[in-house]
Amino acid sequence: MTDELGRLLVEHALLEGDFLLRSGKRSTWYLDKYRFETRPDLLRALGERLAEVSSEVEPDTVRLAGPALGAVALAASASMASELPFIIVRGETKEYGTANRIEGPFDRGDLVCLLEDVVTSGGALAESVSALRDAGLVVRNAVCVVDREQGGADALARLGVRLRALYRASDLLVGGSSNREPGEQQVLERLDCRAGLENPPG
Repeated sequence: MTDELGRLLVEHALLEGDFLLRSGKRSTWYLDKYRFETRPDLLRALGERLAEVSSEVEPDTVRLAGPALGAVALAASASMASELPFIIVRGETKEYGTANRIEGPFDRGDLVCLLEDVVTSGGALAESVSALRDAGLVVRNAVCVVDREQGGADALARLGVRLRALYRASDLLVGGSSNREPGEQQVLERLDCRAGLENPPG
């Protein structure tokens, strides 16, 4: 079961097919972050929810952080909702201009809350944690929109970072269970249900 925002994520961003994930795994379903991050209504709502949860898990944070590219729009929306400044974590240090890996002003020792769109194995987020810590920032908590429940939370926990998700994959998929990877049948049931709502009989 999920709420209205979760239902809208499924309606607008859940895709069925054969997808290769960043982790190297294949999946029969894919939540296309750009389909929900480019809709102002969903981006606004997600920013408000991320700001709320960030303040709960890390009330003393002074900055938000969003890895490029996917989480930048989310971090900007959450920044406006919370009135906290945010910084951007590049995938690698750029070789021109300021040659920064972390974009945006910050002070060493600042406590930041890391934001992300979809977490699978946690590899990309772990790289961002390392980059932030290398820059002298403190990272203890991360908040994502969707946790695919495929090891990301455990990977971050090994780095001393707690992951909090607005939604787990099993929340969004019919018949899901937090104890196993959501399967193909669950996705098909959800997609069939969505198709029925979009194309009612008669």
